[in-house]
Amino acid sequence: MNVFFKHWLFILIALSAHQYLQAQTDTSKVLEEVTVSTGQYTPQSLKKSVYKIKVITAAQIKARAALNLTQVLNMEPGIRFSNDNTLGISDIQLMGMTGRSIKILLDGVPVADRNDTRESLNQVDIQTIERVEIVEGPMSVIYGSDALAGVINIITKKNINSRFSIGTRVQEETAGDEYSFLGNKGLHLQSVNTSFSKNKFFTNGAFTHNDFRGYGGSYGRNKSWKPKEQWLGNITVGHRGAKNTIYYRVDGLDENIAAKGAINMDTYKAFDQQFITRRWMHQVQDDWQINQKLHLNSAISYTDYSRRTRSTRHDFTNNTDELTAGIGEQDTAVFTTLFFRSQGHYMINEKLSIQPGVEYNRNAASGARIEGSPVINDFAFFASAEWKPVERINIRPGFRIIKNSLYDAPPVVPALNAKIGLRENIDLRLSYAQGYRAPALRELYFDFIDANHSILGNKNLEAETSNSVNAALSWRYGTELRSTFTFSSFYNVFDNLIDYGVDANDASVTRMMNVDKFKTTGISFEQMLVYKQWQLNFGALYIGRYNRLSTENNLSQAVPQFNWSPEANASLYYNWTKAKTTLAFLYKYTGARPTWQFVNGTGSNEVQLSELSSFSWADFTATKTLFNSITLQTGIKNIFDIKNVNNTSSGGGAHSSSGPTPIGYGRSYFLGISYQFIKNK
Repeated sequence: MNVFFKHWLFILIALSAHQYLQAQTDTSKVLEEVTVSTGQYTPQSLKKSVYKIKVITAAQIKARAALNLTQVLNMEPGIRFSNDNTLGISDIQLMGMTGRSIKILLDGVPVADRNDTRESLNQVDIQTIERVEIVEGPMSVIYGSDALAGVINIITKKNINSRFSIGTRVQEETAGDEYSFLGNKGLHLQSVNTSFSKNKFFTNGAFTHNDFRGYGGSYGRNKSWKPKEQWLGNITVGHRGAKNTIYYRVDGLDENIAAKGAINMDTYKAFDQQFITRRWMHQVQDDWQINQKLHLNSAISYTDYSRRTRSTRHDFTNNTDELTAGIGEQDTAVFTTLFFRSQGHYMINEKLSIQPGVEYNRNAASGARIEGSPVINDFAFFASAEWKPVERINIRPGFRIIKNSLYDAPPVVPALNAKIGLRENIDLRLSYAQGYRAPALRELYFDFIDANHSILGNKNLEAETSNSVNAALSWRYGTELRSTFTFSSFYNVFDNLIDYGVDANDASVTRMMNVDKFKTTGISFEQMLVYKQWQLNFGALYIGRYNRLSTENNLSQAVPQFNWSPEANASLYYNWTKAKTTLAFLYKYTGARPTWQFVNGTGSNEVQLSELSSFSWADFTATKTLFNSITLQTGIKNIFDIKNVNNTSSGGGAHSSSGPTPIGYGRSYFLGISYQFIKNK
């Protein structure tokens, strides 16, 4: 480890800490009063929500010293990430389902992605996030396509109540054992944010530079983890009246992933690529309390997203770059999305209210790798009701009617949710929902072809549908020692699931195709304990993924219906209030993921059990707050020095194969300093 980090690490650990729990003198009460908005008629407390929602607060994000959302979400049970080091991107899995079935929202508005991976999770400025809300299970009635597995809603800070504020953050972090101060090794973050409000007007903005210099490789080239540089910016301007709040927000992204090839010592040349992403996301949101009974929320957004591939041959003798002419080596793919949603909330009486809404999506694409200039229009009408027959029972039925320009949707997509208060401190949540997802443009028309890959879209794909059942029992108890315990279970059945598969006519081609049937199921528990200045959270999850070979006949050995995999996590916080100090330790165990496969391809009946090996991940953070405005932060990420884990399976993704699977780039150390000045009214 760099001497610079060794010296300051021990000094700051001695100082300690973080403000993670400074506002949590009564944590159990605080958790109940956390406001959530995902899927709600109007923002309400977490305890009252009819959905089981996980909330990651700004304080928790800050406690993890995260540079992006992946570093926040990777410690959550049920969430896994797979890294594609060929392209320098990662994808999320939620409760056994891949990113293509997870809806990513920014303040309730869908975020566009180029491919079926959810790259957008790492393309949102983490400095502007107020909280992250996660709903597991189909949310197609409210949020439409791509919401079969669940929804991740990123809620941003609005800073409406302060007259003026300005903040900065700088963080330096090693990439494993590689680091140079503000140089070409490690991770470097610089960020500034500001807000201002006067009378009924408010504005805020942020600008962040996130520079990851990659990891591994020789001569600064051919790195196992690709260097990635991001410039992120956003501006919000709004007006808040007595009954109406309206604002405009624009988010900009400029991202460059560099894939530098090894030097050919015979020619002194190297093949280099750049993957350049630019995105502009505009949105206008209006929240209008028309009267005591009628509330209307509307949003319109337009996203312009482009991803450019630039390939060159670098000549070290002359120090020149020449554009190459291979297949797919010079390309720009453009995706545009127009989105509109308006939903009302009408309270008929204290026991019954309804929420009708309309939604429109227009997705268009163009580029050399995209066949033609396809457009998909999606219209929907949705409605739900909330009925409270008695004080402790809340029943919420709903449905969605969809008209897709390319696919026939089911006549009605229904859902039924219920929250039952068994006792004052015990709640039972039950839900059934159908899901529907029409194939996206990227799955139908996008072809990725280069010297090493042939990954094709499929115009003959069918739409996915699903049926899901979920249950959760929550129990809160205690006074001096406060506790919240939650036990959950889920069962999902998917028809015509879209996934990668080997082309039947050409084994060298990977193609999007429908899988007849897929299922996921599992059980979990979560426990929170709070005693004075200590907080302990821990839980476990046992998840089963459907084994497609279980329905095959004449196999060499019996194959179970589900492949089971465990997960467990724990987090421990200590808050030293007088010293403005907190220590945070986070741990997650990700169990082995088994897979049954044919030994010699699909033409053989001989099968074998393969697996992605288990691993443990742990982080420690400490921060010291000075003068109520300066925060010093330090810590260790990936304490167990995880880099690769063994994988004896093959397939499962466009760039996946057997052998070591990249998980991280080793144990890292970080130092950060932030300053926040607030002048209240």
